[in-house]
Amino acid sequence: MFHTMGETAGEIWRLLESEGPLSISALVKKLKRPQTAVYMGIGWLAREGKLGFTETKRGTSISIKK
Repeated sequence: MFHTMGETAGEIWRLLESEGPLSISALVKKLKRPQTAVYMGIGWLAREGKLGFTETKRGTSISIKK
């Protein structure tokens, strides 16, 4: 499971880097990973201080922290 979290975190990083801010549902859809794995990957990157979170009318937008 730990390996899967790291892989998913890397995929999230690359996707956000190429496409810009995305919602969690968009990340799940584009990565074709289980929602649980995406949440764990987000948590991994957030713990390292690499993500920014913005509340929008439709939910939370996640981006790479500058």
